[in-house]
Amino acid sequence: MLEKLQIIKQRFDEVSDLIIQPDIISDQKRYVALNREYKDLRILMEKREQYIELTNNLAEAEEIISDGSDPEMVDMAKMQYDEAKVGIPKLEEDIKVLLIPKDPEDSKNAVVELRAGTGGDEASIFAGDLFRMYTKYCEGRGWKVDTVDFSEGTNGGFKEIQFEVSGNDVYGTLKFEAGVHRVQRVPQTETQGRVHTSAATVMVFPEAEEFDVEINPKDVRIDFFCSSGPGGQSVNTTYSAVRLTHIPTGLVAQCQDQKSQHKNKEKAFKVLRSRLYDLELAKKMEEDAALRGTMVTSGDRSAKIRTYNYPQGRVTDHRIGLTLYDLSNIVNGDIQKIIDELQLAENTEKLKANSDVI
Repeated sequence: MLEKLQIIKQRFDEVSDLIIQPDIISDQKRYVALNREYKDLRILMEKREQYIELTNNLAEAEEIISDGSDPEMVDMAKMQYDEAKVGIPKLEEDIKVLLIPKDPEDSKNAVVELRAGTGGDEASIFAGDLFRMYTKYCEGRGWKVDTVDFSEGTNGGFKEIQFEVSGNDVYGTLKFEAGVHRVQRVPQTETQGRVHTSAATVMVFPEAEEFDVEINPKDVRIDFFCSSGPGGQSVNTTYSAVRLTHIPTGLVAQCQDQKSQHKNKEKAFKVLRSRLYDLELAKKMEEDAALRGTMVTSGDRSAKIRTYNYPQGRVTDHRIGLTLYDLSNIVNGDIQKIIDELQLAENTEKLKANSDVI
């Protein structure tokens, strides 16, 4: 383990030197990538220091115990020995997970899109419930949520809503939410008290930087239109909303959340870049999933990943067979326990795939 960590330290020292070089600082794409690598390696360096300290403590304790000349020192050494014996294996597992090649997308911000699926008005209401769930979860983590575009449902909720999430390791966390979410409950619109099944699709894109995707302005048709929904006097009178159509792919991105046409255009381009970037990423994810035989993050947006059953108060994630009887807290934003289990499942798969390296 120490040999592997020494190799990592050499790379850490190299990256530490590179990020202060003027030619690197002037190359934005490389500078951002090296900064991300530096942050990841710094965490490993902290674990390395802890590991060296524990192994030294273990060796020191063994020496004192084998000497046995001072009973008081032997008692203290035994405690030190026990602590090291418990701490080292746990630390080794933590280091193994950190040594797994990290997806460079994980540290990025994310664009999240919710769309009502089967179930009519109830599906729109459910999409609204999911938006509230994610908003509360993100706020709890100190992340910023910024609405980009939305279309309201007839009886509440949203036919679709798109929002940006900014913070630390946002995409690496929220990517597990991508797929079809089902709800089983008595809809507000149901008069007979029957349980219905409705669905909403969650899409999560890593937010692409300008240097990640180059868009030829000639390939984009720009349309301006009046905003709809709440917003004061400017609504339906000012052409501030922006719709972008990427002609080669047919992808559309629009924004009507800001009163400023310029800000809406800027946001819409950010979403369009992220969607184009996601096209390539989805192919890679499918290839990786096929290689690992995983369903945790397969990139398949048609996959039914989770069911929220209100009559039984349970939530089931079908990818890992996890069922929790804690629906009320989960729909109020307490989804960390589900994400933790999904991350654990993915890391286990990656550890198996990289067992010859780690």
